[in-house]
Amino acid sequence: MRSDAQAAVLILVVVIALLFDYTNGFHDAANAIATSVSTRALTPRAALLMAAVMNLIGALLGVEVAKTVSEVITPPTGLHGLTVVAAGVLGAITWNLITWYFGLPSSSSHALIGGVVGAGLASASTVSWSTVIEKVAIPMVVSPVVGFCLAYLVMVAILWIFRRANPGRIARRFRIAQSLSAASMALGHGLQDAQKTMGIIVLALVTTGHSDGQSVPLWVIVACAGALSLGTYAGGWRIMRTLGRKVIELDPPKGFAAESTASMILYATAYIWHAPISTTHTITSCIMGVGATKRLSAVRWGVAGNIITAWVLTMPMAASVAAAVYFVVHFFGA
Repeated sequence: MRSDAQAAVLILVVVIALLFDYTNGFHDAANAIATSVSTRALTPRAALLMAAVMNLIGALLGVEVAKTVSEVITPPTGLHGLTVVAAGVLGAITWNLITWYFGLPSSSSHALIGGVVGAGLASASTVSWSTVIEKVAIPMVVSPVVGFCLAYLVMVAILWIFRRANPGRIARRFRIAQSLSAASMALGHGLQDAQKTMGIIVLALVTTGHSDGQSVPLWVIVACAGALSLGTYAGGWRIMRTLGRKVIELDPPKGFAAESTASMILYATAYIWHAPISTTHTITSCIMGVGATKRLSAVRWGVAGNIITAWVLTMPMAASVAAAVYFVVHFFGA
């Protein structure tokens, strides 16, 4: 009976993780396509379809980030461990839905890490603070700063190279280029974000003895890729308006500079550092960077301040919700 119960709870945890992956898709779909839609380089539906396809492909291109996520905590074995993992994911889903409702582009990645750490602390599980600091906290601070500075420099270079070109002709050409940069951004989003859910499912499999944590099963990769892709196609219109129109007024060159810079950072952190960075933080900071080339006042710092506040609150709030979920479930004997 206990074995049957454990199997049932394992399936439930996998379903919850895939639900998080789906919410991640519609929550973060705007990251890849907001700039392309706001500059009319792509129609909203075409942009969502492109993003969904590229998310699917990106999710199949690596598993190193997934391994990093699965090493954040060492939960107990069996049903107790599954409770910890489920509480962490539910905390992340709750914070995703709250920020989606208010149109704030917070980080699904940091919500997930915060939720897992919160549930781990509540259950007295072992938390790998070295992994949290080196692979999550430091990249969380560094990647937006690098994104802002690099995007600023890329935009300055574009302005200098095309300083004598016809503005109308340049806008048309950069709309085509921006379609490619949006696809590159969506590929990076799939590469980064689908792997985080893979890591959570692997963690659940390890607690029940179905995996040694050294590899990611093919069915996990395919399921996470599909869930993220479906969520992306469902769209994230609220957040798209915030990123595409409220932070700065974008044109095709600015959109291209922001997306191409953000995608390079996503690839580098996934393949070189194996760090689960936030696609939301990265593209938002890049948008601010290209906007600052016009003048600092071109960036709507009030909106940017609200976004940064959501960034700061994400990990502790997701951790708090996850801890509360753990205590409630544990109280009722799970």
